[in-house]
Amino acid sequence: MLKFKRVLAALPLCFLSAILSAQQTVQVHVSLDKAEGSMKPVWANVGHDEPNYTYSPEGRELLEQLGKFRPNAFHDRTHNLLTTGDGTPALKWGSTNAYTEDASGHPVYSWKIVDRIFDTYVATQITPYVEIGFMPKALSTHPEPYRAAWPKGPLFTGWSYPPQDYSQWSELVYRWVRHSMKRYGRGNVERWDWEVWNEPDIAYWHGTEAQYEELYDHSASAVKRALPDALVGGPASTGPASPNAAKFLRDFLSHCVNGKNYATGKTGSPLDFISFHAKGRTQLVGGQVQMNIRRNLEDIAQGFAIVASYPGLRDLPIVISESDPDPCAACAASLHPENSYRNTPQYASYEAELLSGTLALAARDHVNLQGYVTWAFTFPGHPYFYGYRSLATHGIDKPVFNAFRMFGMMQDIRVQATSSGQLSLDELLKDSARTRPDIGVIATRGGNSASILVWNYDDNAVAARPATIHVEVSGLPPNVRRVLTTQYRIDDEHSDSFTVWKAMGSPQHPTPEQVEKLKSAGRLQRLSSPEWLQVKAERMRLSYTLPRQGVSLIRLQWRSKEGFSTPDHK
Repeated sequence: MLKFKRVLAALPLCFLSAILSAQQTVQVHVSLDKAEGSMKPVWANVGHDEPNYTYSPEGRELLEQLGKFRPNAFHDRTHNLLTTGDGTPALKWGSTNAYTEDASGHPVYSWKIVDRIFDTYVATQITPYVEIGFMPKALSTHPEPYRAAWPKGPLFTGWSYPPQDYSQWSELVYRWVRHSMKRYGRGNVERWDWEVWNEPDIAYWHGTEAQYEELYDHSASAVKRALPDALVGGPASTGPASPNAAKFLRDFLSHCVNGKNYATGKTGSPLDFISFHAKGRTQLVGGQVQMNIRRNLEDIAQGFAIVASYPGLRDLPIVISESDPDPCAACAASLHPENSYRNTPQYASYEAELLSGTLALAARDHVNLQGYVTWAFTFPGHPYFYGYRSLATHGIDKPVFNAFRMFGMMQDIRVQATSSGQLSLDELLKDSARTRPDIGVIATRGGNSASILVWNYDDNAVAARPATIHVEVSGLPPNVRRVLTTQYRIDDEHSDSFTVWKAMGSPQHPTPEQVEKLKSAGRLQRLSSPEWLQVKAERMRLSYTLPRQGVSLIRLQWRSKEGFSTPDHK
């Protein structure tokens, strides 16, 4: 609150008047006795361009934390799993040297670096979401130049071209799946998703649309030849709100339904899941960050509508294999200030907003949402809080990581919940969250507990008065007389390592004591001590204030004849 007052004091009177008048009082009602279906962990997926970061000390530490979200198993998706090179990472680059050729042109298969990546997944209890790509140098139709040199040179080099020989490519994929089965077990590999390539509708694929369909058919055939029950899909195309991307997705789905299979000559192609991407946008307006949740949701809406238009495909699982506030994870906020949301609680509130909107769109279109991937990981060797789209920096968790901790604390059954401050789906798709903030709610229950997630999201990173939230919970078990409430909070003063780092003077070489303080500040924090509240007529009430861009998770626990769930002291 002190920080808020300092911000207000520095503002012109016209802005101050507008901000003070924007204070909201919001009524939230949760009906625990009105179930609305299951709450699947659709959010439990991360991804990154740089595969060799996976087994770095920082990468492994991050995956170990994600692995503790059990039973909500996290998945990890990464690019460059078949790219040629010695495994040295760089921004938007990585390699495994899985396929080379000897002096006589004979294939040489090496799984050493691939195994380091997948062994790390197994050790940290992460499920691979396997992206089949990119093109090994020896197979590329345009091998030189090969290594990407972004941001000071070209990114889309020889790895982005079609293979010289589709049968050799198919054999590589077949051997990869067989090797995975031998190393990790048939039952495990049958649970992995095998996605063919990444964004083949733009420069990630320097081939035609027909050549991608040929690549897909040979890849899918190879996967199924190695393991008939394996799950294969695609096309991982860009946001379908773009007409070109929408056409690419439709053409691909039509090919899978009734096109001629390039590998088998038969009609249609194997398709166990459908994937596409969705991205928002960020910009500076008056020197302040302005996000755009509408753009992100538009991509999702169009993708769902396209899938739903195919009667034979609408029940297939959908994976939005990248869904993010902006298009470039490696475009650091230090160089691109429009991305400075990444270190702040605004990223956490955006993720809560995105979860709610994605679930609402899936329900509206009656599609089978399997999950969406947050393209954020960690960037070892780069400055503290440099502003990459990441969950952590130097082992210090950012506020956005705590949003996922909150999601992981929610139960399996979603219940009816309303907020007088929540924008409708139509409003978000029309005007985003700009004319007023979206103060939304999701609630769940399970056993002797319930969780209420409330967020105060605004596209604009502006100071504002906190909202007053009045929560009424009904439908508690009739024998419950009191409930233990614990509130967890993400805002500028809680679960926010970035604010603490700035208060230290933004050190790039923090002392061990400072590092420990930053790690502690980065963990999910309680707003206050747990408190027992009285229940009357199966109802209870509580009130609190929630800052702009703040996220709150209220855990309710009670005694009953089935026993008592002890409070969570994370």
